Amino acid sequence: MAQKLGKYELVRKLGEGASSTVYLARDPFAQRDVAIKVGTPEILNNPRKGRIYTNLFLNEASLVGKLNHPHIVQIYDAVVAEKICYIVMEYVAGGTLENHAHPGQLLPLDRVVELVFKCTRALEFAHRLGITHRDIKPANILLAGGTNIKISDFGAAITGQNERTQISGIGSPSYMSPEQVMELPLDHRTDIYSLGVVLFQLLTGRLPFEADNQFNIVYQIVHNEAPKPSSLREGIPAALDDIVARAMAKDREQRYQTWGAFAQDLAHTVRKRLLHARRGDFLESEKFGILRALPFFADFSDVEIWEVLGFSHWQRVAPGTVILHDGAQGDAFCFLADGQLKVSKGGKPLNVLCKGDCFGEMAVLNRHASKRNADVTAITESDIVTVRGEALQQASEACRMHFYQGFVEVLVNRLNLANQRLASN
Repeated sequence: MAQKLGKYELVRKLGEGASSTVYLARDPFAQRDVAIKVGTPEILNNPRKGRIYTNLFLNEASLVGKLNHPHIVQIYDAVVAEKICYIVMEYVAGGTLENHAHPGQLLPLDRVVELVFKCTRALEFAHRLGITHRDIKPANILLAGGTNIKISDFGAAITGQNERTQISGIGSPSYMSPEQVMELPLDHRTDIYSLGVVLFQLLTGRLPFEADNQFNIVYQIVHNEAPKPSSLREGIPAALDDIVARAMAKDREQRYQTWGAFAQDLAHTVRKRLLHARRGDFLESEKFGILRALPFFADFSDVEIWEVLGFSHWQRVAPGTVILHDGAQGDAFCFLADGQLKVSKGGKPLNVLCKGDCFGEMAVLNRHASKRNADVTAITESDIVTVRGEALQQASEACRMHFYQGFVEVLVNRLNLANQRLASN
């Protein structure tokens, strides 16, 4: 199809719904593929529905440039006029989680946990901006390769900025919280409930409440208890049952109160009880939690932490492994995520490094001295995070700035420690 919509060259139709059609298109100026959601003319011209759907497009258009997160579909551009409405957004080629929400197409448990963990972090980012999605479901969670996801379709979102975001009846009934189906005031905990339903469905291949009409589904959401996922699929541990039950608590005061608490249970409880056999294998939820907890990364935003995960290398080494060799060339620096290391020169011990310590950064900071000046050897089994200098140079400006601020603190602390040792001698 050789058509244009504004400056965009339409390539092919990706999908079609009752209120909009999505096209793959080409942005000739930015030289990138984009997805364009175009409002259906019949709906927009409908006297009753037109105003509702125009407001949904206006709502999503108001978020252009605001949702800059690796796990949220970016909105690049929008046009909302009397006869045409369209949203230009990031193109994600991997399909949606809807493809993995049915029996026979279910994902492994560890991958489900990773995907939902990333959803919690993305939705917490939106929540910090005052945004509640209000239509979380597998069809609105796009697969971006591996365990990467991107949440889409913020048209129904509550932004707290205007009245048009309070339209009732928006959302997918099967994923609505009890307070949403009863049209009560909503906050981020309605999204927590909806994501709990998504987690249930990805684990079991079915919805927690099923009926042949919408009224019965709404009745069950308000009055019935959902079955335990473990009763519907073998191998699901009690820890996951507990997480689903808490996310889907009917009383929102009994639900997870924060996205962080939801994410922490996924990352830690499930890691310990479900995935302990995968020794030496680092899940991204685990990596995120480790970096988030290290003092060096205290001032990094969540977006920057995800960026670091994208260009860092993780390994678990055995006791006695030499990580840096004295006199060797090097253009990378490391963090000790767990364990103990010894620093030595010519066999003479100089220092012991503990969890959270940074080492090897001088080869990156001092371009004229790229040789290592000591051996660094594992005393215990240790987890090492390595960042190459070249990767750091290609990082975002904000991310680089936080690294260099961290390096300054490391060097100041070393200088203070050296002064204290001199004073004590």
